[in-house]
Amino acid sequence: MLKLVAIDLDGSLLDDQKNLPEGFWETAATLFQKNVHLVIASGRPFHNIASLFEPIKDQLYFACDNGSYVVHGNEELLVNQLAAPAIKQFIEISRPIPNVYPVLCSKHLAYIENTEQEFTSQALKYYQEYRTVDDLTKVEDIILKISLCDLAGSETNSYPFYKQFEGDFRVAVAGQIWLDITNRDGSKGTAIKAIQEQLNVSPEETLVFGDYLNDLDMIQNAGYSYAMKNAHPTILKEAKYITDRTNNEGGVIHTIRQLFKI
Repeated sequence: MLKLVAIDLDGSLLDDQKNLPEGFWETAATLFQKNVHLVIASGRPFHNIASLFEPIKDQLYFACDNGSYVVHGNEELLVNQLAAPAIKQFIEISRPIPNVYPVLCSKHLAYIENTEQEFTSQALKYYQEYRTVDDLTKVEDIILKISLCDLAGSETNSYPFYKQFEGDFRVAVAGQIWLDITNRDGSKGTAIKAIQEQLNVSPEETLVFGDYLNDLDMIQNAGYSYAMKNAHPTILKEAKYITDRTNNEGGVIHTIRQLFKI
């Protein structure tokens, strides 16, 4: 019996215009009536995700910043902070890479040091609460994640510079123009495990949906793992199942309704 449903946002639950699918609110209400817990797992920050789900935000679990920050109601379940020396090193590596713009993600605020329009038009879709600083290496805050907005393509342009750190950190291609760096245990998979332990829910009782590489260990930690029909080839290979419909066709809601007979 499924007791926990964890859903990625961009490329999974949301369509390409960043809209929730038709039937989401009714489906969520039915899951709550069935005592099923719902997790929104995203690379986005808490303030951005919570604003999308305002009517039910206190009922949801949020695995934010790729699982480095987990919140339920007014309770912080997990805070996974990057160390200052690592932050400094990763920022300095990014500086000479063309078309790459780093973002530091704290609990409730993002920090940027570049205001070029091509970059901000992408970043501010997700980081409405932000502060512009002169030097990101001098920021004093709890930093959960470094996101690199790579306008040249994260998988081929910036990822090769950071691949060497994968043994000690989590380096995840989170989208076509996003590369996310967290602590090694700062991941969606770790976040789901923490929620499972708190709720006494097993992987076999867990259903997850994902589409990109930052969803990989979440996909690997669920008895019912679904790759979106539009997913990255690696996710399509690793997931146990594939949705019949893409994110633009409401694939998540369609699959949930089939599984729960809604």
